[in-house]
Amino acid sequence: MRKSKTDAVRVNTFFMLVTLTVVLASFMLVTGCQKRTATRPETTVPPSAKEQPASEQEKKGLDKITEQKVESIASKDMAASSVEGKEGMFEDILFDYDKYDVKESYRAALKAVSAWMVKNSSSSVSLEGHCDERGTNEYNLALGDRRAKAVKDFLVSLGVPSTRIETISYGEEKPACTEQSEACWAKNRRAHIVILMKAGK
Repeated sequence: MRKSKTDAVRVNTFFMLVTLTVVLASFMLVTGCQKRTATRPETTVPPSAKEQPASEQEKKGLDKITEQKVESIASKDMAASSVEGKEGMFEDILFDYDKYDVKESYRAALKAVSAWMVKNSSSSVSLEGHCDERGTNEYNLALGDRRAKAVKDFLVSLGVPSTRIETISYGEEKPACTEQSEACWAKNRRAHIVILMKAGK
């Protein structure tokens, strides 16, 4: 009888230990999961204002390049199609002292002017007659006018309509050179060509 009670106590103790072990194991498992979950918070990093998808950056870069190319092409087209008020495109026609006849050495240059004006039918030019400082203002104004008209007559003889050529005389008022020398005075005895209207057909 005493042996049976002892055995029963042992059995009960064993079951209690097993139960306690299961409870402890379950507790540790639950606690461990909670800790593991707590150590992994969701980290949402807001996208930087400077960061953009590669496709958008590439698209903006292409747009910028395209705009630059368009502006460059447009400016080149404008420069090519319009030369209004342009000076220095053609060389000055020089004259001997107190003369207004076009010298043989400048006829090739005027033929080039004529060819350009025929090609660019909407263009027109102004021929400015100039003189050196010797002589009166009235005489030099008249001489400058004859020099401008001599160049005009030559261009008209080459086929340029007279309506596309203007003439004006500045006499000695706008010298190209201000030194007191024959070489400087020779530069001032001239007809200066200024393009007035845009080039193009």
